[in-house]
Parts: sequence; structure tokens; C-alpha cells
Amino acid sequence: MTAKSDAPILGVDIGGTKVAVGIVSPDGKIFSQERAPMVATGTAEEAFDAVTGAIDSMLQSEQGTQVHSIGICAPGPLDPSTGVVLNPPNLPCWRNFPLAEKVRARYRVPAKIDNDANAAALAETRWGAARGFRYVFYATVGTGIGSGIVFDGAIYHGKTGSAAEGGHVSIDYRGPVCACGKRGCIEILAAGPAIGVRARTKIAAEPSRGSTLLHWAGEKLESVTSELVGKAYSDGDALAREVLVETVDLITVWLGNIVDLLDPDVVVMGGGVAAMLSPFFDEMKRKLPNWCVNPRASEIPLLLAHYKADAGIAGGAALGTG
Repeated sequence: MTAKSDAPILGVDIGGTKVAVGIVSPDGKIFSQERAPMVATGTAEEAFDAVTGAIDSMLQSEQGTQVHSIGICAPGPLDPSTGVVLNPPNLPCWRNFPLAEKVRARYRVPAKIDNDANAAALAETRWGAARGFRYVFYATVGTGIGSGIVFDGAIYHGKTGSAAEGGHVSIDYRGPVCACGKRGCIEILAAGPAIGVRARTKIAAEPSRGSTLLHWAGEKLESVTSELVGKAYSDGDALAREVLVETVDLITVWLGNIVDLLDPDVVVMGGGVAAMLSPFFDEMKRKLPNWCVNPRASEIPLLLAHYKADAGIAGGAALGTG
């Protein structure tokens, strides 16, 4: 493998069930990619073998032989300064596992790790929707809500590496208990599962209003999900729109806190739920000053992320560029 600065980077995205790897150009174009199963419940070495097997396969390609660095999105908690994976709930195989060190030793190239939201924020800043902005707040909204902060081209990690847990900012101290143990986190209120819960609650109260959603769910209330809500909204369903508007209002309140705290010059949102909510972005910008001290909050661009399903690969590669 080469050490040229204009050579491609290998981006690695490790999840609880899969390892995605891709060859990425220095300007953020993904040339090729592959996916392989992740061994999350075996031994630490078995899990590492699953990762290196996917990497090895990609490095055998013509472009793979030119790779000069490796960047890895790994589940947290982790220490980005040491490259140690600490104790991720969905990867019980790794406890205080020195992932970056082991990758560097095996491939003899620089290797960095970070969590997926931080890495995706960096990719959007370098190559995506936030390119050209100095103060970037990135949020991925899907099954959960994660976030990343990039100041002047560098990820903001905080003292212990645990900064930017935006999904666990509470907007209702009397609200439902989040998986993190706090009440009223934006994740428990507005991520994909919460949208499904909100829709099911409304349908249970007024079944006649949920006929479209129930039809698509096979007449099973428990099968109404956020994905079906998005589909019903696109088809003009009034209840689905109501659910999404309420979700947008919650996220707008949350973003008001973020804007007052960070004063970013751009907000980028990625993930499946963010894509579903993107038709409401202009409404969110219009309402944002109602939830901010900052009188110029509505001037902050609210943009949909450039990288979608490939955010992990692009994020890993962004880590490998510096």
C-alpha cells in the first residue's frame, strides 16, 4: 500500500451485524464497496477477523492496493484518541479492545477510529452538504439520534471524547425514560420508534383515522412503523402528516437549544427519518426563532446530508484523511 497523499482511503463501517468497507477518493467519491457479516457475539479475535476479512477482500482490488490509510467507524463508547473500543452494547465481543492499534500493526498504514456520527459529520464537512462551513452541527435521525460537531475542520470530542451526544439532550424532564436512563431525550421522543409509537397511539384512540396505515400494516396495529407513516404521508394521509408535524415540532425545540449553545453556521441532518422529514425543513427554519435566543436562527441553513446509506464508509474515509 502506498503512502501518497493523493491515494485513496479505505473507509470501514462496523455495526452489530455487518462490516461495510469502501475505497474512497481524496475528494470523497466512493469507488467501490462491499459488505460482510460481523461476528458480534464471539470472541474479540473472531470479531477482529471478521473486520480484517472484509478489509482484505477490498484491498485485493486494483484500487485497494493504492490505499494509504484506513478510517473506521466503530460503535461507542470508544476513545478516539487511543483508538480503543471500550464497551459498545451492540458489540459485546469487544471490551477495551485496541482496534486502531491492531489495524495499524496488521496493515502498516495509519488507522483512526471514531463513532459513526462524528465521522459522518466530518465527511459532510469535507466533501458533502457542509463543505465550506466552519461551524458544523450534524445529526443523524433514524432508529436513534446521534450527532457530531465539527469546528474549523476538526471533530470536537471534548475532554473525555464523549462530546456531541445530542440525541440525549432532554427537552422534557417529565418525559418518557430513554434507553440511556434520562427522561425526555430527543431520541426517545422523535427517533423512528417514537414516530411509530405516536402513530399507534393515535390510531388506538381513533381507529377510523388510521385506516390507511392499518391497511398497509395488514390490519395489525403493532405493525405500524415510522416507515409506514412516511409512506402514508407521501400518499396524503392526514394522520400521518399530524404525526410528522408533531415530530418536527419536537426536533425544532431541540435544535433551538443546539443553536443557542453552539451557534453553528450550518445544520446537516442525515438518516432515514431525516430524509422523511426533509419536506418540513423550511417550516423548521421558520419556527426555529421561537425556540432560540439567537434572533438570526432562521438564517442558519438546514440541509439534508449528502451521504445517505454510505455515510459510515464516507465517514471512515474522512477520518483517514487527517
